[in-house]
Amino acid sequence: MTPTGGAPKKKGRLFRFTMAALVLLGIAGYVTEHITEGASLRAQCTVTADGRTLKLDTQQAANASTIAAVATSRSLPERAVTIALATSLQESGLRNLNHGDRDSMGLFQQRPSQGWGTAAQIMDPVHASNEFFDSLVKIRGYSRLPLTVAAQKVQKSGYPQAYAKHEADAALMASALTGRVSAALNCTTATGGAKLTGGDPAKVRTRLSREFGSKVTASTAKMSASSQTSGTSDGKGSSGGSGATRTVAVSSAVPSGGDARGDEKQRGWELAQWAVAHAHELKVEKVGFRDREWRASDSGKGWQKTGTAAEAAQAQDVTITVAQ
Repeated sequence: MTPTGGAPKKKGRLFRFTMAALVLLGIAGYVTEHITEGASLRAQCTVTADGRTLKLDTQQAANASTIAAVATSRSLPERAVTIALATSLQESGLRNLNHGDRDSMGLFQQRPSQGWGTAAQIMDPVHASNEFFDSLVKIRGYSRLPLTVAAQKVQKSGYPQAYAKHEADAALMASALTGRVSAALNCTTATGGAKLTGGDPAKVRTRLSREFGSKVTASTAKMSASSQTSGTSDGKGSSGGSGATRTVAVSSAVPSGGDARGDEKQRGWELAQWAVAHAHELKVEKVGFRDREWRASDSGKGWQKTGTAAEAAQAQDVTITVAQ
């Protein structure tokens, strides 16, 4: 004869086991979610101006700053940057996608079959941005047109009104990335608690030259390695006594004419915020301009004041220090 209490006991144990497993799964999910969230928070960018804050990931910020730099290399106005950023936000979310509708790809979802270049060229953000601006500047009075009209004349999209929803965010980014609003862009870098390493000043110089163009390099971005060895963020100097220079100095000086002082300040902030936008991929440890400094190790606090107003007035170089 089978004991009458066996089945309830087995059911009880099964219930307790199931509940314990669910609790463990819940804890594991919670921990994973918050670890991932924490990493995301450490590796993100924000643009804050006019009482608004826009969040971007580091890839979006880097791509946006490249688009703005290419516009500068062509002496285009801030409105052109806004139009381009809004277009890329709609087409790709400011990401360099290797796929899309039919053969569309890249930041602007350009198509090799439609004459925008080869697939490899379109996947180059500098080429893609130049192609976009090549078409934009052919539109008479584009800077005075509604953004949706200007963007549509370039893109010939099936959803032309969709660009409008990105105009405010694009304008906010453009104000920072053209340097009109200072200290507006901040990025934090995710290292998982490890020390930032592997920066190369040569890559920074090459990237600056390629994105801002030869005109900027020759006249307003004369790049040279700092004449002094840059110390580490703890102020103890370069490790190993190698004496290798890790700082790139970029002049914010502008050609004669116009409001030189105001132009220098804006150009300097454009270069400084470009460096912060690319900090994650270029392993930038520190960026300084005038009386402000951004440090990867303390990036949660954003741009911090250093020095005095008198010292800031004399400072014309943007200094970009990469990690060892």
